[in-house]
Amino acid sequence: MHANEVTHWLAHPIPREGQLDMVTSCIDTMLEGKTHLASAPTGVGKTAAALAAALDIAQKSNERKTIMFVTPRQSQHKIVVDTVRQINDRNPENKLTLVDMIGQSGMCVEPFAGNSGPAFSLMCSQHRKNKQCKPWLTNAPDFIKRILSDPLHVGELVEMSKIHREHGEKLQTCPWKAARTAAKSADIVVCDYNHLFIDEVRTASLKAMELDLQDLIVIVDEGHNLPDRVRMGMKRTLTPTMVRNAATEVEEHLGHIEKSSRINSDAAEALQLKRWNFEVCKELRKVLNREFKNLLGELVDSNELKVDAKDIISWVDEAFDAVAAIVNQSTLTGEGPPFTPPHKDERWYLMKTLLASNEVDVDENGENEPSAHLLADLFDVILRFGNTTALCLVFEGEGRDGRIISHLLDAGLVAGPIFEKTYCAMMMSGTLDPPHMFADLLGIENEKRGESVHPSPFAKERRPIVVATDVTTLWKERGFENTRKIREHIIKLSQSTPGNVAAFVPSYKILEEIFTDLHIPGLKKMTESRKWSKQDIDSLLVELEDSKKIGSRILLAGVFNGKLSEGIDYKGGMLDAVICIGIPNAPPSVYHNALGDYISQKFGSEKKWRYTTIQPSVNSILQAMGRPIRAMGDRALILLLDRRNSERTYKICYPPDTMMNPVSNADSTARFAKRFFSKVKWEES
Repeated sequence: MHANEVTHWLAHPIPREGQLDMVTSCIDTMLEGKTHLASAPTGVGKTAAALAAALDIAQKSNERKTIMFVTPRQSQHKIVVDTVRQINDRNPENKLTLVDMIGQSGMCVEPFAGNSGPAFSLMCSQHRKNKQCKPWLTNAPDFIKRILSDPLHVGELVEMSKIHREHGEKLQTCPWKAARTAAKSADIVVCDYNHLFIDEVRTASLKAMELDLQDLIVIVDEGHNLPDRVRMGMKRTLTPTMVRNAATEVEEHLGHIEKSSRINSDAAEALQLKRWNFEVCKELRKVLNREFKNLLGELVDSNELKVDAKDIISWVDEAFDAVAAIVNQSTLTGEGPPFTPPHKDERWYLMKTLLASNEVDVDENGENEPSAHLLADLFDVILRFGNTTALCLVFEGEGRDGRIISHLLDAGLVAGPIFEKTYCAMMMSGTLDPPHMFADLLGIENEKRGESVHPSPFAKERRPIVVATDVTTLWKERGFENTRKIREHIIKLSQSTPGNVAAFVPSYKILEEIFTDLHIPGLKKMTESRKWSKQDIDSLLVELEDSKKIGSRILLAGVFNGKLSEGIDYKGGMLDAVICIGIPNAPPSVYHNALGDYISQKFGSEKKWRYTTIQPSVNSILQAMGRPIRAMGDRALILLLDRRNSERTYKICYPPDTMMNPVSNADSTARFAKRFFSKVKWEES
């Protein structure tokens, strides 16, 4: 295939350096129905390249295909929408249609929209079922046409739904429902990972959009996040209190049914199953009170213990058996025909189904969490993975009784079948390196993958990397003197830098230790908070941009993998320097140890350390390092404050063309910075 065949699908008439290489590499793989993994740094124009490749594949298909562009952050949706608008500007006679959507609660226009996920879902379901949600009941066909007439950011779509008029009359419709309806006719659908990689969300979304996996050309943005996101999607919690609340909710629902239903044979059987469900919850709570007390007694040197899935299965089976033994009690059977408890092969699935379908009143403050649904989710995870080595269950001594957390160790068990069923797919990221590692972790078979690594188009002299050899965050070497040296490097670099500086650390604890009492004359310090919202981030970006215009300076301090180190475009030379403090290795834990053991068994012991610890840590640093260089005219100094970065164990995880300049003290850092900023200036692109 000639590269110029797809240039008309690019957002700009002149391709960027390396952009066509990425397009052709992706097309070569995707034409064979495979998944392509592209490691492409900032500057290549990944979004435009991915869309061009996918559009070329869609055009060549004999059947209609929909491009599903999934991203982990809402901020990245805007880049996709803006890119498609630019493509349309170049092709006004053949405009692409696009639907941008996020989660249901994020698009809701009802008063209860701000509630948490489970509570919102239940309230939304109840309002729709009871026909109380007027926007949901209102159809606005002209609004669907408007969505498809020109690409809209999801925020624009929601605001437009509030003022939309049909035949001159204001007609408020549900923007989430309208977006899903429009999606079935769109060329491109932009959404979150959850729409594809969370089973219940995918099933509901694709059904509503009238789409099938085999009709999708999938683009996964920031693909380095996907293994963790898939694993997190299977995270569940179990506590005795949750089971107690679930029993209360089931009893409440049972009471409503008994009052409102006329008892016939079908209703009587359904009621008996509900009563059985209630009794199992009560018995399970008794079992868990006993077992959690025992687990708390086993905590000695640590606050966590590994729990075998077989133990939880045996606890639930004990509750099932206890109810079966009292099946003839009137509290269970009530009126109606004799009740036969479900067979052992059916009762887990039946229990999950009954809990998931349980309805309970939720106030609009979202205070009542539907524990029955959460318990159903846990049952689902155990049913799917409880008999495998891929499920790790951890008891933590938190709260009055403690809690058990489920962790899926193998993202490939969820993601692999999805990639297998799609028409074709591609993943991209500036830190999808090495690509084969992510393909392994996501269960993409060797014969079903293609890989490419693309060099950065930016001149390396515009982003030199300096490594301080006199400091580290290695646990055994932490202390007052080491922290003093780290602070000295930060101060010296900040004083030698003409503009804003961003610093990133492995944890909020280290963030507090280093920056709480750190004051640098002439710099305003802004420290990341766990509580920051999207609006807080937007305000911060405005302040960074304004500071450049008025000549003031800001020291921005955040954490790796946090709100400030990934997915934010510090464009226009907002940052002149980035400081990466330490290496964000995951702390020792039962889960991390289990993950390492699982990776070792599946891929070999030589890959255990790299797949679970070193490479993810280095990729987090690379993500932070890439924040300031967004265009050809940008320049920034990168300071790595941990000598381990230059040691072979970690250095082999950096791109092979990475050049590191060692400095032995803070004064050397200052001299290097002054030389760099005196020679290399920011240039407006």
